[in-house]
Amino acid sequence: MEFLKSYLPSHEGLLPKWLLLISLVSVANSAQTYTNLALTQQVYLGPSTTKTPSKSSSPVTPLSARTFGTWTFLSSIIRLYAAYYIDNKAVYEIAMCSFAVAWAHFVSEWLWYGTARWGKGLAGPATVSSVSLVWMLSQWKFYVPS
Repeated sequence: MEFLKSYLPSHEGLLPKWLLLISLVSVANSAQTYTNLALTQQVYLGPSTTKTPSKSSSPVTPLSARTFGTWTFLSSIIRLYAAYYIDNKAVYEIAMCSFAVAWAHFVSEWLWYGTARWGKGLAGPATVSSVSLVWMLSQWKFYVPS
């Protein structure tokens, strides 16, 4: 167990560990977008023209899934750096921006474009992006030196 602890971020608090966890989960999510459309289709269910969402109504294509996976992988790299360099102002700001962009993307796809519907597919990324953004904003003074 001590061996594993040596790989965890050394900074105090839970935020660095959270960023590491989210980064690792995002890497796994990125990998699945290259092999299977199912999870991405759960996020982007398409317009609510039917009461029961189906994969056939999803606007997700293999290309859009891979693009989303690449974007998610890039975000995971940013968040991984933030987990270990959380006291670096520039890294902290970029990580916060990555959550803000993710939040704006998911909310706009849901409320503006109508390509996402609230449900199990959208709830996870929308919750993670909003909670992480608020958490980082609230902990700014704790982690970033003046």
